[in-house]
Amino acid sequence: MAADGVEGDGLELSEEQWKEEEEGAFEAFVCPLTKQVMRDPVTIETGQTFERDAILKWFRECRDNGRRPTCPLTQRELHTTEATPSVALRSVIQEWRARNEEKEMDRACASLVGTGLQMPRRGGGGGGEEEQKDAALRALVYVSQICQRSAARKDLVRRRGILPAVAEMLKSGSRRLRLKSLQVLRVLVEDNDDNKEELEKGDTIRTIIKFLSNEHAQERELAVSLLQELSGHEPTCERIGAVYGAILLLVGMASSKSESAVAVEKAESTLRNLDRFDANVKQMADNGRLQPLLTRLLQGEPEMQVAMADYIGELALTNDDKAMVAEQAGPLLVGILRTGGTPAREATLKALKEISSSEASAKVLLQRARILPPLVNDVLFSNGYLQTRLKELAATILANLVASGADFRSIPIDDDGSGRRTLLSEDVVHSLLHLISNTGTAIGCKLLSVLASLTRSPSTVANIVAAVKSSGATISLIQFIEAAHQEIRVESLKLLRNLAPHMGAELADALGGSLSSLLRAISSDGGGGVTEEQAAALGLLGDLPEGDNSLTRQLFDLGAFRTLAPKLSELRRGTIRGGNRYMTPLTEGVVKVMYRATCALEEGPEYIEFAREAGLAPLFVALLRTNGLDTVQLYSAMALEKLSLQSRHLTAVPPPQPPPSPSWLGCACFGRKPASASAAASAGVCRVHGGFCSLRETFCLAQPDGNKAVERLVACLDHLDGRVVEAALAALSTLVCDGVDAREGVVVLGEADGLKPVVDILVESRTEALQRRAVWAVERILRVEEIAREVAADQTVASALVEAYRNGDPRTRQTAERALRHLDRIPNFSAAFQSKRS
Repeated sequence: MAADGVEGDGLELSEEQWKEEEEGAFEAFVCPLTKQVMRDPVTIETGQTFERDAILKWFRECRDNGRRPTCPLTQRELHTTEATPSVALRSVIQEWRARNEEKEMDRACASLVGTGLQMPRRGGGGGGEEEQKDAALRALVYVSQICQRSAARKDLVRRRGILPAVAEMLKSGSRRLRLKSLQVLRVLVEDNDDNKEELEKGDTIRTIIKFLSNEHAQERELAVSLLQELSGHEPTCERIGAVYGAILLLVGMASSKSESAVAVEKAESTLRNLDRFDANVKQMADNGRLQPLLTRLLQGEPEMQVAMADYIGELALTNDDKAMVAEQAGPLLVGILRTGGTPAREATLKALKEISSSEASAKVLLQRARILPPLVNDVLFSNGYLQTRLKELAATILANLVASGADFRSIPIDDDGSGRRTLLSEDVVHSLLHLISNTGTAIGCKLLSVLASLTRSPSTVANIVAAVKSSGATISLIQFIEAAHQEIRVESLKLLRNLAPHMGAELADALGGSLSSLLRAISSDGGGGVTEEQAAALGLLGDLPEGDNSLTRQLFDLGAFRTLAPKLSELRRGTIRGGNRYMTPLTEGVVKVMYRATCALEEGPEYIEFAREAGLAPLFVALLRTNGLDTVQLYSAMALEKLSLQSRHLTAVPPPQPPPSPSWLGCACFGRKPASASAAASAGVCRVHGGFCSLRETFCLAQPDGNKAVERLVACLDHLDGRVVEAALAALSTLVCDGVDAREGVVVLGEADGLKPVVDILVESRTEALQRRAVWAVERILRVEEIAREVAADQTVASALVEAYRNGDPRTRQTAERALRHLDRIPNFSAAFQSKRS
């Protein structure tokens, strides 16, 4: 781009091209060599006058050509090349130039001021308007050229009022005028503070800043170049920063990958000028440019450090920014926390609260800045007077740090770093529990969150459980379930839920009257969605020991199961659509609690009647298809086992029928489904239980109304989670257990293509528990002689049974031995002994 012209505008013109109407020059003013008015006239030996630079060039050319210097006009040889200044002539020329400059300035003013070119006209413009634009463009070029030749003329331009006129051209509808105006303004303000102050008046600065968001790249580049020059003047610099959006636009340009390198560099330079002011530094931090603020924080005086720390606490930083601040300023902030007064500590805690809320930054504060000792000992556990606000901030920071997942077993809280005490030490947990019970809601809530986070980790939960038990804090924690403040209820429920698998009996005994509050939380209206409190409350109930019949009775009497049964049905149908992260824990919690009801079926007929009314068996069968929720499938299969075991007691047995004729039974293990030996049985009589059954009334899995219960359980035998496989196999085993027609149960399994998957589980031997369960089921299947004969040919089955016989527990060994006898792999010695005795 040319220095004085808009790219491609063709307006670079000589001074003489502009001076069409200037006062005519005398012949004596013109240099014979350059044909231009002289600026530094000198006289040589012949008395002729020339421009100094021109005659000296002539003399050099003479010497270079090997001849003596001559006079360019007379061609006379010169004895000397001395050039004497023509002082009088130069003075006269300067006076002539001054008179013409005044006239030229008048013409420039006439072209730039009052032409009506600032705003675009409505309708089509005539030739007169185009002529005015051309005149204005030429005037702008002229002003730029004369000011580049002489810095003093910049003051003349200001005095003649041309500067505001050029600034007004920035609003022109002509892009060429706008571009040239930006260029000229850059020339006029360069190294001239008076012109910068003049340009600061009105809304010119705001107008220039608007160009930064212009779609035209050249306008943006010229505008940022002008701002870079203006920002070198302190008062103007402050004015730039005060324009709304200016710093954001500059930050965006400085970090842009699409702007030219010149534009990026100019924007960066402008921002460096602007960061002299605290207000600008804060704006930059608001817009993601943190380094100026961090520089003040790290290098400033104590008062400055406190002010910057306080401002960090007000920012909404990205996780990357939090990590950067923690790396650069974490140790300094922790140092202030150790030694600073109350105002400094509060500002520092605010900053630490903000930057500790991401995993990466929290770990930096823990490991590099060693934040725990001063945070815990000097603030949270301080015995002296300390504002509650500071303890609240410290509790929030501690909750952020613990949520990072760091290993707190190895992070000391001793000031000497000895590591004797950690956050998991019994006395430290006791102190946290004491604070929870004896401080306000804000602090208690955050410290409950700390303990809840620590109990989520298998490596630290035991320490917290031990401390809760030794402190006798169970009742106190349970009482928070009834708190008025929802957040503290939620955090206490989350903690109690994490404790339940490790101290379920104690929690079940202590819940007592709080069960009603727990059920109210579960039944509360979540505004159309699932709340965290509902999910946490159900999670706690679901993790309490299902064998605690006293607790089950309390829940039954309070109507908990009848309240949750419709919710289970809604979950199955998909009518509860929370669409949030609490849907899964809610679903798992409901299924677990309803499973508890199936564990009490033998405790009284009221539980049986409830299971029938609620249709629990069909619901659990439907939930087996809840893909992606392993816990739901696990507890649904476990519940179906409990329900199915009751079928033999609940079926209504009809009068005896004549014995059926025997029939051959094929093996489903090898692709043929067995035929029923009771095909002639009375219609409606269950072949497995020998009575009138249904899935809803007697919980029979073998009935046609079972929504393919057996098929769905068989499908679960391929599950990746071994617990689900074991639960499904246990439920299917109820069809071949004692008290039922096991042979017909095998038929039902075969019809559902379930025999081979059962045998495959035995062969795979994924876990000891699965092996034990599979050995039992296979032994029952092999009691059918036809199947035993076909399985005997499969060496892998026999090998798996031999392995179970060799390495299983005593009961498994005994079961495997019976199965091997069915395959004739072990002789039936007992029969031989009986034969001898006879």
